[in-house]
Amino acid sequence: MLAIDLRGKRALIAGVADDGGFGFAIAKALAEAGASVAVGTWPPALNIFLNLLERGKMDSSLALSDGRKLSFEKIYPLDAAYDSLADAPAEIRENKRYKERGDFSIAGLAQGLQADFGPQPLDIVIHSLANGPEVKKPLLDTSRKGYLEAVSVSAYSLTSMVRQLGPLMRAGGSFLSLTYMASERVIPGYGGGMSSAKAALEADTRTLAFEAGRRHGVRVNTISAGPYASRAASAIGFIDMMIRYCRANAALPRELEASEVGATAAFLASPLAAAITGTTVYVDNGYHAMGMAVDPTPLAGGS
Repeated sequence: MLAIDLRGKRALIAGVADDGGFGFAIAKALAEAGASVAVGTWPPALNIFLNLLERGKMDSSLALSDGRKLSFEKIYPLDAAYDSLADAPAEIRENKRYKERGDFSIAGLAQGLQADFGPQPLDIVIHSLANGPEVKKPLLDTSRKGYLEAVSVSAYSLTSMVRQLGPLMRAGGSFLSLTYMASERVIPGYGGGMSSAKAALEADTRTLAFEAGRRHGVRVNTISAGPYASRAASAIGFIDMMIRYCRANAALPRELEASEVGATAAFLASPLAAAITGTTVYVDNGYHAMGMAVDPTPLAGGS
C-alpha cells in the first residue's frame, strides 16, 4: 500500500500557539506520518500555550489516531518580524514577554535548532505565519506602516526562513507555507495589505523554489486553504459568513476540515511529492474554480 512515511524526519512548524488552526493540524498530520515535530511560537502567546500544555488542557486535541499523543520536541520563541535580534527595537527586546525568551528572531531559531539537534537538523519547515494589524481596514484606508508590516510578517518572513533555515535542511527537504485566495480575487473586508501579502507569498514561493532548489536541493510550495474558523481568522471579523458562503458555492458544498489541510501538507512534505515544487495547491473544496455564486444568500446571513 502506498503510504506517507515520514519516520526519521524532523519538522519545524512556525506559528503554532493553540490547537485551533492549520499549523496545529499540520503538526498532527506530520506526527501521524512518523515525523518528530518542533514548533516556533510568538513570544506574547508562549506562556499561555505552555500553560495549556502543562495543565493538560489540550490533551484531547493532542491524541493521535494510533493512540499516541502528539508531543513537541522543542518549543522555540519566534517573532518572524525580526531576522536577527539586533533588528528588534529596544522596546520589544525589553518587554517582559520577550526579554526572558532569549533570541526570538529567525536567526535565533536557526541557532537554537543547530544547538539542540546538530548542523543539519531539519527535513520539513512549515510557515504558518501571518499578521495584518489593519486587516479590517479597506486597502485605500491602510497606512504605509500597516501595509508594510503585513507584507513583512506574512510574506517576507518566508524568504528569511528559507535563507536562514535552508542550509539546515537535509537532502530532499521541503518548505511549505499557507496562503489564501485573496491573493488573486477580491475578498471585501480582507484588507490592511493582507491580499498583497498573500500575492507576494505566492510569487515568492515560485522564485524561492528555483533559487533554494538550486542552492539547497529543497522544495518550496504553498497551500491555498479555504476559510476556517481558527482563532487567528476571527480577527477578520466575518469568518463565519465566509465559511457559509464557501460551503454554499464551492464545487463540493461542505465545510473545510483542518485535518484535510494537514493531510495535504503531509503529502507535500513527503517523498511522494518529490517532483512538486513552486506550486500553489488549493485545498478549498473547489471554491477557487467557481466563476459565479450558486447561492448568494449566506451574504445576507442565510444558512
